[in-house]
Amino acid sequence: MTEYRDVIIAGFGGQGVMLIGNLLAQAGMEQGLEVSFIPVYGAEMRGGTANCTVVLDTHPIGSPLVREPLSTIMLNEPSLRKFQARLRPEGVQIVNASLIDKTLLDAGLRSVYIPVNDMAHALGNVKLANMVALGAWLKATGALPLAVVQDALKRVISAHYAALLPINARALEEGYHFV
Repeated sequence: MTEYRDVIIAGFGGQGVMLIGNLLAQAGMEQGLEVSFIPVYGAEMRGGTANCTVVLDTHPIGSPLVREPLSTIMLNEPSLRKFQARLRPEGVQIVNASLIDKTLLDAGLRSVYIPVNDMAHALGNVKLANMVALGAWLKATGALPLAVVQDALKRVISAHYAALLPINARALEEGYHFV
């Protein structure tokens, strides 16, 4: 992992933005990193906008606020419109090709244009799109090992949904191997 990594994850409520932010934070803590996780909800939980910021560092985090992220995961077009201009020039954005037109991408930025909804649908559940996107982010940034994040799933996904752990781990792999 690089010494310092941050990400803004954004999409509609119900796309699992907070879940993958929480998962990333949990995996970072389990790797012994300093971590901050800030969720931001829109007016509606499901269907409204949602975003979160996660910071991972080997040193204490001075501020959890991130104005110019090193990376983003954009799950819908309104999120891309809001956050793309804030991405640092040396950064990378994971962009949901299933919902975002490629012509909206800033050609000067490094983008991973991945059809996360379509890939999730192929796995049997479109709700896995967030995990596909996170897997792509892991590969594109090298921030954490895939296996560490897959292992952290057990502590983030409720015991009531334990049967979903293998398919979520697989969705992370699919996104990881796409990049």
